[in-house]
Amino acid sequence: MNQDDETGFDQAQLEAARKLFAGPCDFMLGVVSLQTLPEPDLPEIAFAGRSNVGKSSLINALTGRKSLARASNEPGRTRELNFFNLGDRLRIVDLPGYGFAKAPKPVVERWTRLTKNYLRGRVNLKRVLLLIDSRHGIKAVDEGIMKALDEAAVSYQVVLTKADKLKTGEAEKRVEEVSNAIKRRPAAFPVVALTSSDKGHGIPELRAAILETAEGGRL
Repeated sequence: MNQDDETGFDQAQLEAARKLFAGPCDFMLGVVSLQTLPEPDLPEIAFAGRSNVGKSSLINALTGRKSLARASNEPGRTRELNFFNLGDRLRIVDLPGYGFAKAPKPVVERWTRLTKNYLRGRVNLKRVLLLIDSRHGIKAVDEGIMKALDEAAVSYQVVLTKADKLKTGEAEKRVEEVSNAIKRRPAAFPVVALTSSDKGHGIPELRAAILETAEGGRL
């Protein structure tokens, strides 16, 4: 995560977040309709992004598991809203990837509609983490999701993934580029997180940011 005096976390915050994410984290259910959503009695942080951007890998890295969220080389594998209970303190929600899917068009339309309805009407949704591949930056399909989140007034933070694939100078340039691109977006959180699920870069800071957001910190 890109840090400065305003956005940095101290060791106590990092340790509290580490302990939470190292504790119980269980798959709750996969939701295919709004009628089967769990009660909105815990804060929720949702993970969104293009297919194959690394959502499952990031969730696994955050929780220290190898297969909590199933990663796949087949884009579009997640076809439900998958809910995970993190220590009875917050829920992680893995949303279906967008932009590409090996599924019939009616199926894609159904889960796209479900995702939009969830994002628009979930009262306990604290923030969406919008994952973007750091090698490619913001694409047109990402801008479409940002626009929808802006219009729905749903807070979101851009999380750049696969940072280990870039050289140091390239990574810093990408963070600056994306930060500038979201400055005028009303629902975008101004801090861009830079992460690598494989190398662990930015993972402790992202855990702390999630915990603070979910429990009433920086919103």
